[in-house]
Amino acid sequence: MSTHLSSDEIRTRFSSAMSEMYREEVPQYGALLELVADTNAAVLSSQPALQAALQASGDLERLGIERHGAVRLGTALELAQARRIFAVMGMEPVGYYDLSVAGVPVHSTAFRPVTDQALAANPFRIFTSLLRLELLADPALRAQAREILAQRRIFSERALALTALCEAQGGLSDALADEFVAEVRETFRWHQQATVDAQTYHQLHAAHRLIADVVCFRGPHINHLTPRTLDIDAAQREMPLRGISAKDVVEGPPPRRHPILLRQTSFKA
Repeated sequence: MSTHLSSDEIRTRFSSAMSEMYREEVPQYGALLELVADTNAAVLSSQPALQAALQASGDLERLGIERHGAVRLGTALELAQARRIFAVMGMEPVGYYDLSVAGVPVHSTAFRPVTDQALAANPFRIFTSLLRLELLADPALRAQAREILAQRRIFSERALALTALCEAQGGLSDALADEFVAEVRETFRWHQQATVDAQTYHQLHAAHRLIADVVCFRGPHINHLTPRTLDIDAAQREMPLRGISAKDVVEGPPPRRHPILLRQTSFKA
């Protein structure tokens, strides 16, 4: 009998750890989770048919734990290491998105579970972007940014060692999985202090604020986590009533009886 923890369980522990960390860093996120939970409970209470359908599909149990996160990486090496680390959690790169057409100097993929069984266990995904320094017009500033990024290592040696161990033996024990989650979580923690001087930061920020955000810090902090709500319009109306500064509008198509496209909103950082 295998003593290895399933990748689904490791992913669940990781998503919970990320949520806990983000609530500590961004108190409004904790308030948003409470608001979403209240909104979902009200919807389920008023729509018993929806509650029954969610129960039958297994979605009801995961309603409160579903999360979508996003991070931005600086180098191809960081992306290669992230791919290995996310694989420990059963997350594979799905899709390709060239965001430069929207004026954002990155291209992206989403690391997520891909099988029906894994998605049912925990659908947590991380939208992962890679900085495209070739889109930085100033060659001297581009070279300086590359040099800065080349000096950093975003994953700890222990996180990489545990990843290699998982690859070699096909999994991790319960205790090692907890250690792995704790080590990887630190990669995505917010760092208040930049690794460059103010002049360099402002030069990069003037080129594009996202470039400064990626290049000038020790690691790629999680830039958002997203709970799932059954009524996003109700959540949008409730946010200012609870002292949460919401975006002006819900992004995406207007409401429809059978939603087919993502709608999203957020509070202002």
